[in-house]
Amino acid sequence: MELKEEVHNFMRVALCALISLGYCYFVGKIVRKGVLRFLSILPVVVVFLFIPLSLTSVHMIGAFSFYISWLGNFKLILFAFEKGPLSTPSMTLLRFFAVACFPIDVTQSDKGFSKPNKTSLFTYGTKGLVLAVCLHLYHHHKEDVHPMMAWCVFGLIVYLMLELFVALSSTIVGLFLKVELDQQFDEPYLATSLQDFWGRRWNVMVNRILHPSVYEPMRILSINVVGRLWAPVPAILTTFLVSGIMHELIFFYFTREWPTGEVMLFFALHGVCLVLEVVIKKATRYKWSLPNNLSRPLVLAFVLATSYWLFLPELSRCNMIERAFEDYVAVSELATDVVRTTPVFFK
Repeated sequence: MELKEEVHNFMRVALCALISLGYCYFVGKIVRKGVLRFLSILPVVVVFLFIPLSLTSVHMIGAFSFYISWLGNFKLILFAFEKGPLSTPSMTLLRFFAVACFPIDVTQSDKGFSKPNKTSLFTYGTKGLVLAVCLHLYHHHKEDVHPMMAWCVFGLIVYLMLELFVALSSTIVGLFLKVELDQQFDEPYLATSLQDFWGRRWNVMVNRILHPSVYEPMRILSINVVGRLWAPVPAILTTFLVSGIMHELIFFYFTREWPTGEVMLFFALHGVCLVLEVVIKKATRYKWSLPNNLSRPLVLAFVLATSYWLFLPELSRCNMIERAFEDYVAVSELATDVVRTTPVFFK
């Protein structure tokens, strides 16, 4: 599909998303919280699930499936019951749009936007340079290196693309709306446990949405069954199950093929291992733990090994890197055409 046609599709689905969110905003003004508001918003939730199917660009699909179909829908479901970031009192329509679509920290939004400091700019600049080098190596030399090395480079590319994309979109929104946005990644390679990795370092926005929408309700329901001490166990397993389902859905948007189940198994395995970690900590009453210089490489090795086994093959099936290069080439060609057709006095 040509870039111009994809841009038209983007404008169409973006307008659809804005109209749908405007409807939800006014529903919140006239319909009381609870089941009735949820039923009023449910058609929008369904529409948001289908929106990425109108797009073909890997970047467009990734953005809309993650920000709208996943996070946006979960925020709307919480909003139906007067919970979550969209339920902040006296929220304007523009702020409602922004909070629904982006990881805005509403607790700090009145403090204004903090411009990136020199350290963060240097860090992201360095990561951008590393990403460019890895993309070049993977695209042109992946057949010349050991398959394991190619997989490692591929995994690094995916991580860097995700972090830089989220950071860039957050910075742009922060500049326009003058609000503070959540930090989404906090050096996940330094995690000292799976709890630390999934709860505080990796993709923080997902954790902050899944916690009130899945984990907390399940924990409350489990108290009457297994007691308050062990209620987090089924809550953790359910949260990872939901995360697995949503990841399988996102991969379906990319491939338009039936899921293989490997991604679901990845999150089920991590959920079980995290539960074992919690059980051991509770059994020892948090008195026993490995030193950080030993736990960090173990956690990193486990995440990388399971990703190599179950997660990265699904990313490869999407042809994500190749399709990303197609996007870059299309944008480059469009920019070249614009320069060529620009009158001389504008050059």
